[in-house]
Amino acid sequence: MGDVFVIHKRQRMRPTSRTPSLPSPTRGEEIALFIARALATVLLFASTPSVTSAQDALEAKNYPSHAIRMIVPFPPGGPADTIARILGAKMSEHWGQPVVIENRAGGNTAIGAELVAKSAPDGYTLLVAMDVTMVMNPLVMPNLPYDPQKDFAPVTLLTKNISLVTTRSDGPKTMAELIAKAKANPGKLNVGAGTITSRLGALALLQAAGIDVTLVPYKGSADITQGLLTGAVDFALDSVSNSLPLIEAGKFRALAKYSNRPLPLMPAVPSLSVAAGLPDIAESATWIGVVAPAGTPKPVVDKVQRKIATIYADPAMAARLEKAGLNAESSTPEELDAFIRSESARWGKLIKSGVADKILN
Repeated sequence: MGDVFVIHKRQRMRPTSRTPSLPSPTRGEEIALFIARALATVLLFASTPSVTSAQDALEAKNYPSHAIRMIVPFPPGGPADTIARILGAKMSEHWGQPVVIENRAGGNTAIGAELVAKSAPDGYTLLVAMDVTMVMNPLVMPNLPYDPQKDFAPVTLLTKNISLVTTRSDGPKTMAELIAKAKANPGKLNVGAGTITSRLGALALLQAAGIDVTLVPYKGSADITQGLLTGAVDFALDSVSNSLPLIEAGKFRALAKYSNRPLPLMPAVPSLSVAAGLPDIAESATWIGVVAPAGTPKPVVDKVQRKIATIYADPAMAARLEKAGLNAESSTPEELDAFIRSESARWGKLIKSGVADKILN
C-alpha cells in the first residue's frame, strides 16, 4: 500500500494593533483600588512634616558648622554695631565658629535688610535689625525691597535703648535754657537725629515745646556725633551708648533722657517730661533685635535664641553692655513677633494722622 502524504497548509494571521484585553475589574475591585490610592496619598502627605522636622532637627544639631554673618545695617560705631560686635565675639567663643560682622549701611537700613531677606534661610546670615527696619520703613517708605512680616523670622530682642537729648559742653545747661534759646531764635537752631524713630521723637519734642527748629537727618550715630562736634547741629537725639563716651570726656552734656524709665548708668539725668516741663510727652526709644531670613528652620532659630539668652544670663555680660550704655533685654521669637506688631500699630496710628509729614517727606 502506497504512502499517504498529508499536507497542512499554514494560514497566515493578519496583524493587529490591539493588545489582548484583560477582564474588566468588578465594582468591588474598583472601590478597593480607589481606597488604596487615596490611602497612599494621605500617607505621603502625612509623612512629609515628619521628614522635614527630622531634617530641621539634624540641621540644628550640626549648627553652626561654619562662619555666621551678622549684617548690621548701620555704619560702624553706633549701638547696633556695638552690641553686634560684643555679642558676636561671645557667640564665636561659645560655638567655636567665626561670627563675622558686616556693616551694610544705607536706605534707612533697607540695603542690609534686603541682603538678609534674600539670603539662604539656613541660619548663617542674621540681621541686627532696629525699630526702623521692622516697623518704621514699612509705614513710610514706598516700594520697600523687603516685607518685615513675610521675609524674616524673629529670633530675639537684644536691647531697648533710652535716647538722650544732648548738646555740646559749651551749649545750654538745661532743657529750659535750650527751649528758651530756640524761642528767641526761631528757625536758626538745628537738631540732629538718625533713625525715623528718633526723627519722630524730635518732631514730638519740637511740637510739644512750641519751638521752630530745623531737623538735620543723619544715617547713623557716628554722623550725629560729628555733626554735634562741628556745630552743624545745636543739639541731638541719640542713644546712651553713643553719647556716653563723649559725655564722660566732657565734650557733650546730657540735658534729658527721652524716657521715664530708670537709667542707672546716669541717675542724675532727668526725664524729658520733667526737664522740659512737658508731662504729656511720650517715650521715644529705639530697640535692636535679631531676625533671620524667613524659612530658617525653627530649631535653628530657637538654638540661636537660646544661645543669646545664655550669654545674657552672665552678669559680666550684662555689666559690660550697661557700661556701653546698652540695656540687655532678650525675648523669645514669639515675644519679639508680638512686640513688632504692637509697635507697628502704635506708630502707624501716629503717621497716618499726618502729624509726621513734615519730618518724613
